[in-house]
Amino acid sequence: MSYSGSPKLVNGGIVLMDADSGAIIRIIALQYNPDSITRSLTAQSVAVDSQNRSEPLRLKGPAVETFKLEAELDATDQLEFPSQNPIAVSVGLLPQLAALETIIYPSSQTILTNHLLASQGTLEITPMEAPLALFIWSPNRIVPVRINELSIVEEFFDPNLNPIRAKVSLGLRVLSVDDFPWAHRGTGLYLAYQQQKEALARQVPSVTLTSLGISSPS
Repeated sequence: MSYSGSPKLVNGGIVLMDADSGAIIRIIALQYNPDSITRSLTAQSVAVDSQNRSEPLRLKGPAVETFKLEAELDATDQLEFPSQNPIAVSVGLLPQLAALETIIYPSSQTILTNHLLASQGTLEITPMEAPLALFIWSPNRIVPVRINELSIVEEFFDPNLNPIRAKVSLGLRVLSVDDFPWAHRGTGLYLAYQQQKEALARQVPSVTLTSLGISSPS
């Protein structure tokens, strides 16, 4: 019997947003939260060489931050109750995989429309803008990202060869103020993310130099 006082599990996921209006386009929740996330931060330091040693402590911008994670998808339990899960019975995990894959595709309608306009000489071909993607890992981590890596391992299949179990590897790069125009919605979202980090850092209990074994800095 489950304990009613157990905390409610919060899922991580990705939210796609219209950058202009702020309207939510799609919410993709991870079926199972990964056991670990790898984060990497690279400082944007001013280059220092033998001819220029005047700015060794200056930073050009926020650190370049990346997330790497593996998520598992499994439709096995849903297939045990086919009347309640007709989509899983029909196509397995294909909808969930497609929701992730199409994040890094321009829409087919946009491709067709741009091709038509270009063939009429009314449009110069430019890269197509995707929705703003937010990686959400608790209320303390809501951050604009770009998917740099996406790999999928499909492990089991139903009789129609629809995948019913899969592992998805995601590589995400955080988009900072260096990546957006200042008035872009992503700029405000990134600043809120960094300000949250700064607020959390201020909660660390203070210590003295004696705890490091010294009485004063040299």
